[in-house]
Amino acid sequence: MLTIKSNKIVLILFFATLVLTALFFFSCKKESSSDNGTITETQPDLTTKISSSVSGFVTDENNAAVNAAEVIVGDANTITDKYGYFEVRNVQVVKDAAVVKVAKTGYFKSIKTYIAAENKNAFFRIKLIPKTAAAIIDAAIGGSATLTAGLSVALPANAVVNAATNASYTGSVTVIAIWIDPTSNDLNSTMPGDLRGLDKNGFIKLLTTYGMCAVELTGAAGELLQVANNKKATLSFPIPASITGSAPATIPLWYFDEVKGLWKEEGSATKTGNNYVGEVSHFSFWNCDVALNYIQFSCVVVDPSGNPVQNAIVKISVVSNLQNSRSSYTDSSGYTGGAIPNNAQLLLEIFSDYSCTNVLFSQNFATGSSNVSLGNITIPVNATANVYGNVINCNNAPVTNGFIIMKKNDIIFRYPVSNTGTFNFTTTSCNNNTPINIIAEDITSQQAGNPSTLILLAGNNAAGTLSACGNSIAEFINYSVNSTSYSITGPSDSLIQDFRLAPSVAINGNQFPNSAQIEFSQSGIGVNSMQALQYFYSARINELPTTQPALVNITEYGAIGEFIAGNFTCMLIGLPPASLQYNIICNFKIRRRF
Repeated sequence: MLTIKSNKIVLILFFATLVLTALFFFSCKKESSSDNGTITETQPDLTTKISSSVSGFVTDENNAAVNAAEVIVGDANTITDKYGYFEVRNVQVVKDAAVVKVAKTGYFKSIKTYIAAENKNAFFRIKLIPKTAAAIIDAAIGGSATLTAGLSVALPANAVVNAATNASYTGSVTVIAIWIDPTSNDLNSTMPGDLRGLDKNGFIKLLTTYGMCAVELTGAAGELLQVANNKKATLSFPIPASITGSAPATIPLWYFDEVKGLWKEEGSATKTGNNYVGEVSHFSFWNCDVALNYIQFSCVVVDPSGNPVQNAIVKISVVSNLQNSRSSYTDSSGYTGGAIPNNAQLLLEIFSDYSCTNVLFSQNFATGSSNVSLGNITIPVNATANVYGNVINCNNAPVTNGFIIMKKNDIIFRYPVSNTGTFNFTTTSCNNNTPINIIAEDITSQQAGNPSTLILLAGNNAAGTLSACGNSIAEFINYSVNSTSYSITGPSDSLIQDFRLAPSVAINGNQFPNSAQIEFSQSGIGVNSMQALQYFYSARINELPTTQPALVNITEYGAIGEFIAGNFTCMLIGLPPASLQYNIICNFKIRRRF
């Protein structure tokens, strides 16, 4: 499981040696090691695969849930729901470097890497980075772009090519760039990978970052551009004042390999004043890092009854400097682990979430040169809260396939409902009398209840009977072609609002052979508005017909994350010479992505 930085807890780890030593990260499993358990230089196995399950939440730069972000794990893909939640089960991933990719229009792709483990479910909280245009440069002349944060990107003259064709490009170049602050409290939710990299000899290392950036070049028509062969661009990374004194004079540069999910060493940067300056031969994510070996840490967090505590923050700090620390969330089994410094005096602390600075548990421990497992760590009864109850559907029968959404301190959690309609989960309690909101959802009937408020206390908390009824969460396209009916329904089928045809509204439903696509005008859209139907396609029509003038009646138009619903009838005329007539009746409902 990837490391997650807290918004309230300082989670920056710089070890006091002659130079800054490694930031340590957390994963779901032990790294490769020698027979005696000591981590040494290793060339990772990037071919062996394992079955893995992954879940998590995706938020934007304002910490708001991102709906309908596309998530790819192995050969499986899904989209986030209105809570920003995603889950992929039992997919084949590379064991030593499993990759989770998240994509959303207007944001850099987020790629998280973890070490997959048998019977362990990886969990992430991912914060997307918006794409921001820094400057426009004439490719023929060259130039530079400097962000307010201090990152600088310089292109020489005639140094840009079309990324797809490798043809020389001489027009205007839009530089899209962002600097990723190595001392930021959300570093580990925004950065790609898991701060592991392959050095120039192919050995896997733990990395200490002194700053990252993401850079993308696009042409006048929006095409992706790259640096030409035998040309170099220059990057200048600002070094935060808090780490300038310990920053080495030269530092390796690393770029992120999106396929392997690991950083790769390529070149170096020189410390010039308060910046690292280096040349790069292509653009992607770049990173200034010191590489070190490490040992492996693990533990399991449980409550006094032995129940796993999921999504708690485990923080480990260097005793000599408590601000030098990193953290990770526990997974659904209460497990967390990862790489930590050897031969060090460390402090382990457990927190409820990143909005709470109260320490729920602490323990000092020392490391040598071998892996460390602290086994089960039991947090005190006054620091845990058990929430239990049952869920009924619209027929007052137990929900057999559903879940509970809990919102605590503006952070969303998700817990399953049993097949008998009960739920029972343990969460951490930062303070007594913490209000939480809980919502029950029934996957089978695609219904959700209204939010219920509960004052969370240490110990047992009875939530009573929750109703998963009254608010439809169904998504569908129901249509008929010449009186023959077809239906595409979520979540079993893929339904999505497609951004590629904006500013029109485009809705795609994929369920071969019933797939359908609807496109209509967005101008003046609202409840009870009539929108011009621009296109309708069905896999049940064996040609590409033209749509006669028709209107779409909008019956529901909520905010982003809520629903668009409507209906229409239309007539399609097929291609000549047959010019077949198709009479269409359609109604739909889908969650808004934008």
